[in-house]
Amino acid sequence: MSIKIEIHIILREFTDGRKVAEVKGETVGDCLRDLVRQFPALEGKLLDKQGKLANSLAVFLNRESPYPEELRKKVSDGDIISILMMIDGG
Repeated sequence: MSIKIEIHIILREFTDGRKVAEVKGETVGDCLRDLVRQFPALEGKLLDKQGKLANSLAVFLNRESPYPEELRKKVSDGDIISILMMIDGG
């Protein structure tokens, strides 16, 4: 099964500049964990210590929000997961 993750520009310093990575998994969470396995420098950047999506991030599956399932959302061959950074300000 081929799943791709589009990596936000701010996180590319941890992926050797890669914009897209191919990952394996049955859920969005599995795929993010596989991305961390491939790029250990991402440890703690995507998921918090409880295994939840980091507060500063949002993920989209095929350009749609998987909320409220997020990390439990099933993926299929050819899916694209996008990682976006949330911007906070006033």
